[in-house]
Amino acid sequence: MLWLRGLVFTVIAPFMIGAVIPRWIGGTGIVDDKWLPAGWLLIALGWALYAVCLLRFLRSGGTPAIFFSKPLRFLIGEEPRRLISSGPYRFTRNPMYVSVGLMIFGYAIVVESRAVAIYGLSLWLLFHLIVVYLEEPHLLKERGPSYADYRRQVPRWIGIPRRWR
Repeated sequence: MLWLRGLVFTVIAPFMIGAVIPRWIGGTGIVDDKWLPAGWLLIALGWALYAVCLLRFLRSGGTPAIFFSKPLRFLIGEEPRRLISSGPYRFTRNPMYVSVGLMIFGYAIVVESRAVAIYGLSLWLLFHLIVVYLEEPHLLKERGPSYADYRRQVPRWIGIPRRWR
């Protein structure tokens, strides 16, 4: 059942936000194939990163459902009981948001759409606000010192963990 909830979450969140809406905004026409490989590479990296993160969540007994989506837990599951800090979570505290950003900006390149790029930037700002004002305080309250230490060690978005510098 957990796998099914992870799949439902994937369709509702990253697939809609990272694939359907950009296609609706930017269309499907490929204008110039000069940057096509770079765009498709970003899209593929985004989906691969998301898949790795989803598997980590499922193995931990949860789904990527955001804590404030509890009324939908029957459909999309709940967050894991423990903090996930391995794999891509060693380099960014928010690899799923990064993966969706890669998908969107990759698609903006593929269809050469300024509107999709603006959507991606706007969404990135929204993600940042959600993370800073909702998710991080929630995780600090729920996970306490383990999250505080993790937050000190691993960058919010992308970077080299402090313990490696």
